[in-house]
Amino acid sequence: MNDKEKKKVTIIINADPFEVEKDEITYNEIVSMGFPDFPQHPERTYSVTYERGIGNKPEGILSVGGVVKTKNEMRFYVKHTGES
Repeated sequence: MNDKEKKKVTIIINADPFEVEKDEITYNEIVSMGFPDFPQHPERTYSVTYERGIGNKPEGILSVGGVVKTKNEMRFYVKHTGES
């Protein structure tokens, strides 16, 4: 593996596994994986929580526009919360 290839990790979104590059992932990427029609419906709002994260922030809430570092077997929960 060369330096340009990023290591892949498996994250869990609403009980479904997804393989992603190990680095950072955004709110929009997480919601789009959990709800594939999200990009066509930007008016919808979602809550994103996570657990089994890295270091001093193993769990938390990922807000709109937010980014979090990923690690293998990290778990995300995405729920539709209605309109804002």
